[in-house]
Amino acid sequence: MLKKYLFLTKPGILFGNFITTLGGFFLAAQGHVDFLLLILTLLGTTLVVASGCVINNVIDQDIDHKMQRTQNRALVKKTISPSVALVYASVLGVIGFSILWFGVNPYSFLFAVIGFVVYVGFYSLWSKRTTIHQTVIGSISGASPPVIGYVAVTNEFDVAALLIFLAYGLWQMPHSWAIAIYRFDDYKNAGIPILPVARSIFRTKVECVIYIVLFAAVLNGLYCFGYTNVFFLITFNALTAYWLYLSLIGFKAENDQIWAKRFFLYSVILITLLSVSFSFTYHSPAPHLPLF
Repeated sequence: MLKKYLFLTKPGILFGNFITTLGGFFLAAQGHVDFLLLILTLLGTTLVVASGCVINNVIDQDIDHKMQRTQNRALVKKTISPSVALVYASVLGVIGFSILWFGVNPYSFLFAVIGFVVYVGFYSLWSKRTTIHQTVIGSISGASPPVIGYVAVTNEFDVAALLIFLAYGLWQMPHSWAIAIYRFDDYKNAGIPILPVARSIFRTKVECVIYIVLFAAVLNGLYCFGYTNVFFLITFNALTAYWLYLSLIGFKAENDQIWAKRFFLYSVILITLLSVSFSFTYHSPAPHLPLF
C-alpha cells in the first residue's frame, strides 16, 4: 500500500524537480553550502511538488485509463479513492509550504505557490485539455523549483534567478514534446491537444530546434552577466550542441518513437548534468544585480 501512495506522487517528476532545485541552490551558494537550509529547501519543495502531482492524478483519472503508460495508476484501478488522495495531497502540501515559509524564506514560498497554482490550476484543470499552448503554461511550474533553490540562498530575485527561470522553462518544451512523440498514440487516444497531436510531428521537430537555441542563448546569459565561469561556458554549450544535433537528426529519423525516446532521455541527462555542474561552475564573487 505504501508503494501505491509513493507512486501517486510521481517519483520521476519528484526526482527531476529535486535535481533542478539543487542546481539553483548550488548556483546561488557559490561553494558555501548551508546544509540545513539545503535540506529544508529540498524537503519543502519536494513535498509541494508531490502534493501537486497527487492532485494531478485525481484530476486526470478520467483520461489516465485511456493511456497505456498511466492506466495502472492507483486512482484508475480504484485502489485509492479520490477523497483519500486529496487528503494525502493536502497533508503533503501543508507540510511542504510550511517548511518553505518558516524554515527557508518568503521568496521560496512565493515561487512554490506560483509553481503549484500553475500546475494544478492553469495546467491540470484547464490548458492540458483545451489548448495547444498547454506545454508553455505548464513550463512555468517546471521552471519554479530551480528558482526556489536559488532564492532560498539569496533571499532576492536577481538577474540569475530570471535567467534560470526562463531557461528551465524553455528546456521543458522539447523535453515534454519528446514524451508526446514517443507516446503519440497515448496522447491521441486521450484527446490531449499537445503539439505533435494537434499539429504534426514535423512541426514539433522544428519548434524543438527553436527552443533548444533559445534555451542555450538564455542560459549563456549566466556567463555573460558574470554568474558562472568559463568551464560552465564550455561544458554547457558542448552538452547543448549535442542536444541540438539530436534534434536535427530527428528530421531524418526512420522511426519517430525510437528517436523521441533517445531525444527525451538525453534531455534528462542534460538538465541533470547542468544542475549538478552549478556546484563548481559558479563565478565567485557573483555580481549583485537584484530585480526585486
